[in-house]
Amino acid sequence: MDLILASTSPYRRKLLERLQLPFRCIAPGTDESSHRDEQPAALAGRLARAKAQSIAREYPDAIIIGSDQVASLNGSLMGKPGTHEAAVTQLTASSGQKVRFHTGVALACAGRRLDWFHVEPFTAHFRQLTGTTIEDYLRREQPYDCAGSFKCEGLGIALFERLEGNDPTSLEGLPLIALTALLTRAGLAILQP
Repeated sequence: MDLILASTSPYRRKLLERLQLPFRCIAPGTDESSHRDEQPAALAGRLARAKAQSIAREYPDAIIIGSDQVASLNGSLMGKPGTHEAAVTQLTASSGQKVRFHTGVALACAGRRLDWFHVEPFTAHFRQLTGTTIEDYLRREQPYDCAGSFKCEGLGIALFERLEGNDPTSLEGLPLIALTALLTRAGLAILQP
C-alpha cells in the first residue's frame, strides 16, 4: 500500500519513521492562512484535511497523511517565528503562561473515499523565563521553524514547568497515537494482533 506524508517537515518525517512503515513525503502546497474568527482547533483540523486531500487528488489509490499544528496564547494564534526577534517575543509572552497546542492529523484516500481527521489538544505550562534564559535557549537550539519557538524533543523541554495532554508526540507535530488508530481503522495495522 502506498503511504504518503503530505509534508516536507523533517520533524513530522522523523515522527512517522517511528511507526516503521514505508512512506514517502510530498509537499502539499496548501494555503495555511486562517479564516476570520476561526478557532485554533478548527484551523488545525481544516489544514490537516486540506493537506491530505490536496495530495489524495493526485494519488487516488494512496493513503495520505496530513497534519498541522496551531499554537495559541490567551486565544491569540502563535505561528512559526521565522526570526530570532519574533522568537524572543513569543517566548517572552509565554513566560509563566499556558500555551495551548492543537495538532490535527488527517487520513485521506480518494479511491476508498477516506476523509478522516482528529485534533489532539496539548498544553505546555511555561516556567518563568528570564531574558538571559530565552537568549541562551534560542542561541543554542534556534527553533525558528517551530510554532511556539521551541523544540520539546530537544533542549526546549527545559522551558516548561509541566506538560499536559494525552499524546506527547502531538506537541512535536504529529499525534502518533491518533494516527495509529486512523491507520488501523483504514486496515493498515502497525503491529500484528
